[in-house]
Amino acid sequence: MLQNILIERKIYATEEHKMMQSMIQEFISNEIMGQLDEWEKQGMVSRDIWKRAGELGLLCLDMPEQYGGGGLDFTFNSLLIEEFAKKGITGPGFSLHSDIVAPYLLNYGTEAQKLKYLPLMAKGELITAIGMTEPNCGSDLKALLTTAEDKGDHYLVNGQKTFITNGYMCDMAIVAVKTNVNTADEGVTLLILESDMEGFNKGKPLKKIGMKSQDTAELFFDNVKVPKENRLGDEKMGFKIMMKELARERLTVGIMAVATAEGAIEDTIKYTTERTAFGLAIAGFQNTQFKIAESVTQMQIHQAFLDRCIELMDKHELSSESASMIKYSATDMCGKVVDDCLQLFGGYGYMWDYPIARMYADNRVTRIYAGTNEIMKILIARRLFKDLLK
Repeated sequence: MLQNILIERKIYATEEHKMMQSMIQEFISNEIMGQLDEWEKQGMVSRDIWKRAGELGLLCLDMPEQYGGGGLDFTFNSLLIEEFAKKGITGPGFSLHSDIVAPYLLNYGTEAQKLKYLPLMAKGELITAIGMTEPNCGSDLKALLTTAEDKGDHYLVNGQKTFITNGYMCDMAIVAVKTNVNTADEGVTLLILESDMEGFNKGKPLKKIGMKSQDTAELFFDNVKVPKENRLGDEKMGFKIMMKELARERLTVGIMAVATAEGAIEDTIKYTTERTAFGLAIAGFQNTQFKIAESVTQMQIHQAFLDRCIELMDKHELSSESASMIKYSATDMCGKVVDDCLQLFGGYGYMWDYPIARMYADNRVTRIYAGTNEIMKILIARRLFKDLLK
């Protein structure tokens, strides 16, 4: 019903996209929906679902075939994110794995690092995470306290990370550390840590308001010996690398937000058409019609800008400012749309058995992670007033 009014999206117009979309939808229907309750009890998904995704070629879709990837373009990654978000599925941390960790390795890793990790990541046999946030360090990444002491042929890493997606299940994590602490050469460096390294410990999955099946954990490093060949990029280049790659991360959040809004609207149209009050379908009331019309309009406007951002990302031309715009505006929009949709469900909207309730809880964090929406506005303003703020 919603498709009757939406503008056809050219970025997903090929037969290859349509085939991929059908496969993703079948995967969700047959292998994910029935496991949501169990995953929420466990606080994480199963390793089997990672391996199954790998078997189907749904991981590392835009990584080169020589490294085990799908050899496709970014639009296939965005399609996967959207199909999951429309159904309110936030458990499997596939996007962080494929859209954040994999590009870090591809763009800054040595050939040996790419050959060691990317093929296993594409198969779902190696689950990855990225460690930036610390208990006292969120958006201000320069203030991180995790250290790596140079010991000649290796680093000795000590510190702690928190709110780490895939943290408890991860086999490998790219970790931001401070090197050459208290010297003129102090800076942020990225290291690849494997979870079986001595001194690498994990906290149990954190209990959260939403994303209950998403494995989010703390990581602890106690004199972890990390070989020099596990450094990703040069020393002190970590901050620049993270700033460059954050545009893709923020775009993925925007993709998820717009698709979640679309899924919420679809569910609400169906519910309000079937549910009656005072002898009339809820969709027959003008208030319902206006609320859904407003929601569809906002979702469609954001979808148009989103598609432009996806095209730019595919050409490696997406600016950090545009990524910040879609991240903050789309997540704000999604929060309002989901809230309005939940209201139209009445009391049932507050019941966990209904997807709209999960969407409501799960998507609140999108205005916080990958840089708060307040930080996004600061970044946009800095660009606008670049000369004035020098």
